[in-house]
Amino acid sequence: MIATSARVVSIGDGTARVEPSNESGCGGCKSRGSCGVSGLGKYFSNHRNAIEVKCDTGIRAGDELQLSMSEGDLLKAGLLAYLLPCVLALVVAGIAASLDLGDVGAVLGAGIGFVSGFLLARLTGWVPRMTVQHKNENFSKGETP
Repeated sequence: MIATSARVVSIGDGTARVEPSNESGCGGCKSRGSCGVSGLGKYFSNHRNAIEVKCDTGIRAGDELQLSMSEGDLLKAGLLAYLLPCVLALVVAGIAASLDLGDVGAVLGAGIGFVSGFLLARLTGWVPRMTVQHKNENFSKGETP
């Protein structure tokens, strides 16, 4: 399981709008000063968007939650978001090149394949399942759609 903490910003009908905490993803490492990943975490820490998760009614604004996701769901999300568009870009560019459409045709084919991959990933409607627990107590559990 991959887990992170988040703070509840607002509560709606069975959903909570949460923002990730300001902790760095690799804060436990002793070489934070020379690590490039730590620097990226500091750079992007102010640009985090709130997300909505389904949860029980026992949660209030300001509460700290523990969000967790299985490694398999994270891998599937990465494959849909990154690998599918890249593979389709290469395939459609290869088809355009094999049809003797020239370099411009191959570039247009790559762009069409790339956009098609993003649209296909979006149209699947698949969303990774995230488990939500109250950080201090384990009574409040829920899952994202």
